[in-house]
Amino acid sequence: MWQSLFKHREALLAAVIILMIGAIGSRVPSFVSPGNLVEMFNDTAILIILALGQMMVLLTKGIDLSMAANLALTGMIVALLNFHYPDVPVWALLLLATVLGLVMGMINGLLVWKLGIPAIVVTLGTMSIYRGIIFLLSDGGWINSHQMSADFLGLPRTSLLGLPVLSWCAVAALLLVGYFLRFSRTGRALYTAGGNATAAYYTGINAGKMQFVSFCLSGALAGFCGYLWISRFAVAYVDVANGFELQVVAACVIGGISTMGGTGRVVGCLCGALFLGIINNALPVIGISPFWQMAISGAVIVIAVLLNERGNKRKGRLILRDAALARQKQAVRS
Repeated sequence: MWQSLFKHREALLAAVIILMIGAIGSRVPSFVSPGNLVEMFNDTAILIILALGQMMVLLTKGIDLSMAANLALTGMIVALLNFHYPDVPVWALLLLATVLGLVMGMINGLLVWKLGIPAIVVTLGTMSIYRGIIFLLSDGGWINSHQMSADFLGLPRTSLLGLPVLSWCAVAALLLVGYFLRFSRTGRALYTAGGNATAAYYTGINAGKMQFVSFCLSGALAGFCGYLWISRFAVAYVDVANGFELQVVAACVIGGISTMGGTGRVVGCLCGALFLGIINNALPVIGISPFWQMAISGAVIVIAVLLNERGNKRKGRLILRDAALARQKQAVRS
């Protein structure tokens, strides 16, 4: 039963999401209106992009707790540049944010790969460093909407074929990361490096290098989201997205991405992010206290972790059982 449940995790989660939307829509019909559903997906777009980056790190048995700080720092830098040099094109600021995020991801990856420091320790440290740099750059001040140019604020809100550009960015990230993990040699190597380090070694895959690659990709996506977050919410300050890294990890875990590495799919990552997005949008609508919202989200995360670990243990027992049966057959033949 557990193995079957784990195997069809994404389908089960998708069914739960549909049932949640239907149940809430029966009480609040406006919740299921096309406009509200589009807006809800748009609200979840940044979480989806960040969760994709976190997923690639988790696949290699790592974790990146500095993603939100990376986002906040790159967002503050491009906001300050836009304030002082409003004529700089938005595409240049977006490119700069992505490159800066990539560099911060490289720092994390090098520390984990070359120095062998645990990923959780490295990213906790860089998280604090990045937040401190934001304070030094801004002197603790805020950059507000009236200090940002119209082009800077307008890009994510621009509608294209009925969806805001911010939503299209999430769709593009899903397609690109899905293609990368499924069809590219490096993408498949991420699974191998996290799922079976011994097999990776004998096939010529450097597990440490794959962790470095995953941190680079997660950093680039975090930097990309730095501009998107600041332009969407029209404010930049030290505590932007503070604590959001926990939501990102939760989206991955709920979507079936194992913290033990080597397991997880883009579809599950999407479903996990949408699940959290619906909870965050729906519970206030039906009048549930913010404290209960936190409790419900926490309970869902704990259940998801238990399901993940149960699935991993079940897989391990099957492997050991099959190996034992093979040895017995060999002994009988001899």
